[in-house]
Amino acid sequence: MIQVRWYFYLVIFIAALTGCDKNRVFEENQDIPDNNWQIKNVPQFSFTIEDPQTPYNIYFNVRNAIFYEFYNLYVRAELTGPDKKPLHLKLHEMYLMDKTTGRPLGNGAGDIFDHQFLAIKNLKFPQAGTYKIRLKQYMRKDPLPGIMAVGLRVEKVSP
Repeated sequence: MIQVRWYFYLVIFIAALTGCDKNRVFEENQDIPDNNWQIKNVPQFSFTIEDPQTPYNIYFNVRNAIFYEFYNLYVRAELTGPDKKPLHLKLHEMYLMDKTTGRPLGNGAGDIFDHQFLAIKNLKFPQAGTYKIRLKQYMRKDPLPGIMAVGLRVEKVSP
């Protein structure tokens, strides 16, 4: 009975922590099939901006396994607006491991590591509506083993 009660309080506590993220507008992660990110696999994320006057930060989420072969990850990001016109097209380099020591960066649990990278800072969207971001791996290896999931987070900039 005590274990069930402890578990119940733990679930409530975790729900309270995750539910208090008032700046988050959107966050989604997509698993990469077989932990091998193919160039033709281009995850797409759609989110709605209601207040274009507010500045936003956009983050990329990456989950990798310890056996990932490189210290960095190149991702080509394409942001399009409600009118389908490109707003942002850039190649982003993200460091998953220390390039000198090879020590994994990010938050780890065993042999899995989670990262969050600031990709676009203080972006003011030109209009309200639905925006899309496509992420394409831009490494020399296809498929790219060790990438387990990629994601996107959009949040309002805190005053």
